Amino acid sequence: VQLVESGGGLVEAGGSLKLSCAASGRTVSNYRMGWFRQAPGKEREFVAAIKWSGARTYYADSVKGRFTISRDYAKNTEFLQMNGLKPEDTAVYYCTAGGSYCSDYGCYHAVGQWDYWGQGTQVTVSS
Repeated sequence: VQLVESGGGLVEAGGSLKLSCAASGRTVSNYRMGWFRQAPGKEREFVAAIKWSGARTYYADSVKGRFTISRDYAKNTEFLQMNGLKPEDTAVYYCTAGGSYCSDYGCYHAVGQWDYWGQGTQVTVSS
């Protein structure tokens, strides 16, 4: 599975961006999908995830109520709508896919539980 992110850029605080992640190589309809981010000098951290069925979503507390994860099975693509952006959201955002079963939030939250990663897209929020 190859993952390619797009949609990053520079935005003022309070603004919005929508990230996309296109998967190729095989269908990801039975994969859970997610987003992580990494700011300079910090570890990669969980942002959001969606179950393979789309029936449930998970969010980091820092983005809950501002970000929305979704997926389009027909296009083999996932999205991250980011509203109310803050300077602390500045980071490289990575798309990820996982083929194994995750039973709880802790599993979705762990970097090691994901199998495939995109190259990342930069999001910069100015104050």
